Amino acid sequence: MRHLNIKTRSFILMFLISSASGFSQQGLTLEQALTIAESNSPTMKRTRLGLVRSQENLNAQNAALKSQFSLSVNPIGYSQNRSFNDLISKWNSVKTTESYGLFTVAQPIVLTDARISLINRFGYRDSYSEYTNSTTKGFSNNLSLNLDQPLFTYNRTKLQLKELELALENSKISYAIQLLSLEKGVTQAFYYVYQQQQSLDIARQAFENMQKSYEVSKNKVDAGISAREEMFQAELNLATTKSDYENKQVELENAKDEFKILIGMSLYDDLIVLPNIAVDTVKVDIALAIDQGLANRMEIRQREIDIETSQFDLIQTKALNEFKGSLGLSVGLFGDNEKFGDVYANPTDNEDVSLSLTIPLWDWGERKSRIKATEATIESANISFEEERNDIILGIRKVYRNLLNLQNQIGIARQNVINAQLTYDLNLERYKNGDLTGMDLNLFQEQLSQKQLTFTNSLISYKLELLNLKIQTMYDFEKKQQVSPVMSLDDKK
Repeated sequence: MRHLNIKTRSFILMFLISSASGFSQQGLTLEQALTIAESNSPTMKRTRLGLVRSQENLNAQNAALKSQFSLSVNPIGYSQNRSFNDLISKWNSVKTTESYGLFTVAQPIVLTDARISLINRFGYRDSYSEYTNSTTKGFSNNLSLNLDQPLFTYNRTKLQLKELELALENSKISYAIQLLSLEKGVTQAFYYVYQQQQSLDIARQAFENMQKSYEVSKNKVDAGISAREEMFQAELNLATTKSDYENKQVELENAKDEFKILIGMSLYDDLIVLPNIAVDTVKVDIALAIDQGLANRMEIRQREIDIETSQFDLIQTKALNEFKGSLGLSVGLFGDNEKFGDVYANPTDNEDVSLSLTIPLWDWGERKSRIKATEATIESANISFEEERNDIILGIRKVYRNLLNLQNQIGIARQNVINAQLTYDLNLERYKNGDLTGMDLNLFQEQLSQKQLTFTNSLISYKLELLNLKIQTMYDFEKKQQVSPVMSLDDKK
């Protein structure tokens, strides 16, 4: 009855597991998982929004460099004021009713950082003065063309545009780096789920093997060939392998849930990973790997952007308390008349020329100190650039050595599995013949399971290290081609 209960419970457990995974389980390859993750991963969504923000900031700046049209309308305005008039040395009351509109066309000039504007002010005024006891009413129009040109200073418009262009480039690089990081993280999680699947399968095989040994032990005890103590040990071994089998099922489900969160998949969808675990030896030229890494790694370009940004900061710092000027030119035509059609019957020319200079006298060394601080930042950025190059070379060399070592480990692990399987089969026959105890057979089973897991892990480690080499060098040695994940925002859309 004990034997029937154990077999019945085992059958029910396996039936439930197979039933739960057989109806709604989705097979998922690594490529499919990466595609899902790129679209649905929360990390990639945030990075993509940062890319959109940088792109739209640059679009806004480019739009701001085009002609800007604006219209301001004041339909009605009334004022009544009494003030002292210095011209007549008397208090005077003025009542004014007016209405006007202001139309402006402004055009920034990127080349010189100037600004040209065309301004037209048209209005109607009805004004009464107590001093003259008279009312003046009529239309007026003032049309002017203005130029504001900074002198003896840096081009702020160009600098701002360049900063936004570099910010967009940096966002694209960050997106590409995050994409590679996601590929690495998803691949590791994908193979971890596969490891758990394999662990569950190995545990299932161990459970089935232990059931067979239990049958042998029971038959021997029933026949009086073995002592009843062997039966107790067989029951303990069977219960232990059954418990391990159930634990592996729980670990697999937990790993799948974490994987689904990582790639942005619904927790209510079931899946089974379908890896291509076959390993082909890849020949790696270490000199080519280092050259490709130094030429293509995007982190190097990021350090260059940091240096360029620091140079911009130096330009802005040098403009602190600087000698600078501003040239203003304005030419216009003004006319007024009580009749709308005669506004320009007697026009008046308006001209205005102004030159202003800002001359710093003494700032107690503020500008000099700030320049030195910014130059130190630039030097630090240059050091970071050299460090990045050395880190890239060091990382590639480490990966190369790991690949060579893993190739040897795969061969050893494969042979260990073959030996462990042969050893288990031989000892199973010895157990059947009564030359081996159940406890000893359980040790050989555990040894076989461990060797199988070690072999699987060595294959996965080699796959992950190949991916790491691709990320380190931006070169795929399996396909013998460069990797270029950087793309424009339009391509992403």
